[in-house]
Amino acid sequence: MMISQLNELQKETFAQFKENIKDCKLIDSSDDYIVKWLVARNFDVDQAEKMLRRSLEWRRANRIDEIVEQWEPPVALVKYYPMGIIGNDKQSCPVWIVSFGNADWRGILQSVSKRDYMRYVCYMAEKSFHEMRKNALQTQKPVTYQTFIIDMDGLSMRQMSYRPFREVGIEGIKLSEANYPESLRRVFIINAPKAFTFVFSMVKPFLHQVTLDKISVFGFDKNEWSAALLKEIDADQLPVYYGGTMTDSNGDPKCSSKVCTGGEVPQSYYLEVVKPTPKKYMTSLALSSGSKKKLEYKIIQANSVLKWEFMTEEGDIGFGIHYIERNGERVDLVNNERIESNLIMEEGEVVCTRPVLYVVEFDNSYSYLRSKKIWYRIIIDLPSSTTPYEEFDRK
Repeated sequence: MMISQLNELQKETFAQFKENIKDCKLIDSSDDYIVKWLVARNFDVDQAEKMLRRSLEWRRANRIDEIVEQWEPPVALVKYYPMGIIGNDKQSCPVWIVSFGNADWRGILQSVSKRDYMRYVCYMAEKSFHEMRKNALQTQKPVTYQTFIIDMDGLSMRQMSYRPFREVGIEGIKLSEANYPESLRRVFIINAPKAFTFVFSMVKPFLHQVTLDKISVFGFDKNEWSAALLKEIDADQLPVYYGGTMTDSNGDPKCSSKVCTGGEVPQSYYLEVVKPTPKKYMTSLALSSGSKKKLEYKIIQANSVLKWEFMTEEGDIGFGIHYIERNGERVDLVNNERIESNLIMEEGEVVCTRPVLYVVEFDNSYSYLRSKKIWYRIIIDLPSSTTPYEEFDRK
């Protein structure tokens, strides 16, 4: 929804919301960007404000503003993650082609850490946002949406049944819905086989109705889906394979040199699976079946960096980080998820932008029979010092 489409009551609500968040440093200060947060929360001012402020905190903690310029993605993702921008639709919105069915999701997820995979999701979202801003400058009109063509041709249940893929897929949707609201103009899912019903049933509960209303699903009738695409996208902005007139320099109707189309990941990219071993500086923690352990750190200086490194001797473990506002409210920074730290050492960091209590949580509550032994190290780097303080001011 654009700001020009608001009725009188919605305009009043928008004015109130804009006043409430005037202290926020936004990546886009345009009204058409700000209204997205209201639409995502059905014009509930309080809920929209909470959503926006939490997203801004997430951006600062994970250094999202600098990700495109300062982060170098793993080569396996650059070469085999099956998506890219091919052109613009009739509203000047970027058009992404996702060769979903042709992707080797198992190979991708065996070639990069889960953390790098999720960071790449953010990286691609930020690249799209940069493209939208560029188009807005060129056309001198608001461009705050994007169009997706998701090609399911070649979809394999072997890929879809891979648990790590299901987990990152759901987590990616949650991340997008929480931090990039109302960014979709249209989504065309084409060449959808019967197995797609299984895929869609997994993700549908995590999508808002506003998002679901923008999705159109087509089978293998090319005449049907290419006609639908051409209603929204000019032929010169669309590869020949999808009903347009575009080819690449090699004459490829899919424009594979312009957009990554996936394919099998060579095993030479796979991460070496070597069972991790505890390091001398690590602390051990025994976590019984069905239990959790919270480690609390009182941050006394804003913009300190909390760093972690851990492994488990047997089996995976749930891991998450949140902080507690002075009013007692909990704010998640790293969503609790199961990490296969028995296979690879887990490492990461977040920026602690607020001087409050931060909580690192190890979670074995899902395991009814097996206890876990964890080896970990957590340090706090103060922004004014190059010396790390191990478990600084732990409560």
